[in-house]
Amino acid sequence: MRIKYLVPFLLLIIISLNACKSSSTPGPTGATGATGAVGTAGATGAAGAAGAGGPQGVAGATGATGASGTNGTVGATGATGATGATGATGAVGAAGATGATGATGASTNIASYIFTNQSVFLVGNTRFLVPAITQAIVDQGIVLVYFRNTGSTTSWNPLPYSESGNTLNLQSYGVGYVDLKSNFTSSGLDIRVVIIPGTSLTTLMAHNPGLNLNNYDQVAKAIGIN
Repeated sequence: MRIKYLVPFLLLIIISLNACKSSSTPGPTGATGATGAVGTAGATGAAGAAGAGGPQGVAGATGATGASGTNGTVGATGATGATGATGATGAVGAAGATGATGATGASTNIASYIFTNQSVFLVGNTRFLVPAITQAIVDQGIVLVYFRNTGSTTSWNPLPYSESGNTLNLQSYGVGYVDLKSNFTSSGLDIRVVIIPGTSLTTLMAHNPGLNLNNYDQVAKAIGIN
């Protein structure tokens, strides 16, 4: 049964194929078919590996330093503020240690005379008038005499004095004078006479133990004269 219908179908196909082969002219273009529906989006692919970093750019040149600005003008002096309140008085500090006893000051009864640029003579005595020599000085006080060359800054030489055969001595003194005796004649001498009453001498020696009356510097310091 099936073979009976198959033979005519095959013959039909063969005839169709031959008909197509015998025609060389193409048929007219058919109308454009409608656009098909958009297909669904595919899944996102995996991210690619990061590309290598580009080279570092060249550093830009340093900009020039800007010029310094000018100083602003000095502002006006502000008003004086009010005086603050007086602070509390501080506590009295502890008393300091007692200082050493100072040298004995000059006594009003001690006198000093200087005769500058004087002369002494070989013959006789050379007298100097000294009003401070009173009878009380003659009886109980002491008269000291020193000399040096006029203009010299060396220390005073005490009398009696002797050097290289030359001598100069306090020959005597009385009320209002002193007499010097020399075995030579000389000029340009300064004569210093110091008169100390007996009571002042006692006090002077008590406050200055070891005082050398032949040393004028010591005497001057002790009695407070130049």
